[in-house]
Amino acid sequence: MITRRTFHQTLLAGAAGSSIAQAAGSLRIGIGAFTYHNLSVDDMIAQLVALKIEEIEMSRGEFMLFSHPTADKFESFRKKIDAAGIRCVSFYAPTIKEEKDLDDAIRFGRILGVSNITGDPIGDILKHVDERMSREKLTFGIHNHFFKTKFAYESPEDILKALNGLSDTVGCTLDLGHIVSCGYDTMDAVHKLGPRLKLVHLKDVKAAGGEINVPLGTGLGKIPQVMNALKAMNFKGLVAFEYEKNGDINEDVRQQIEYARKLA
Repeated sequence: MITRRTFHQTLLAGAAGSSIAQAAGSLRIGIGAFTYHNLSVDDMIAQLVALKIEEIEMSRGEFMLFSHPTADKFESFRKKIDAAGIRCVSFYAPTIKEEKDLDDAIRFGRILGVSNITGDPIGDILKHVDERMSREKLTFGIHNHFFKTKFAYESPEDILKALNGLSDTVGCTLDLGHIVSCGYDTMDAVHKLGPRLKLVHLKDVKAAGGEINVPLGTGLGKIPQVMNALKAMNFKGLVAFEYEKNGDINEDVRQQIEYARKLA
């Protein structure tokens, strides 16, 4: 467990060299905060600093709308990442079903300082999402997901159908792992959704029909090819690494971030 003293020492040391983190490549490599769902917020930030991560998507469960978080939780987190030199560029806000959910997502996103919100609204609420996000000058990414039961956004075609008639404010937060889990091809998804990509969740999965995360480049995600395709299309959004695995993952994450940066 990282102590308070160690946390601050790591924070200061990492912040001093943080400008190095993204200098080497043309893709922006960050982390989805759900990766560290087993750690405290302070321990997560210490890990991010040690890895010289400058950008994240907030996707921890206690910050999601269904957990009914309060503004002070976001304000406290914002102060900590500001001190660490970390920017939160996107807020993962699933379960947007009504106007109040949308209000909360925007309010909390504003506190975090994001430019994008990720979620999976279905039906008529999508039109309201488009209108509100456009007025707020934010972008929104529809998130594809794998569940044991049928979900509205599994294939690239599902997302393209939802985007039909919406402005460019609304696009896709493409989760590469869930694309594989649902039985689809990541390269096909990148090519079809490329013009509407807002964010990419970088993960690799062992096989379709399940969610067993494996190190980048060892599963069915075609990670090197995907990264090359993103560079070829001059993708400017965040490529947020996610690793949905329990236990001590710190060394696994370090190795995979190193791998992703080499591909960037």
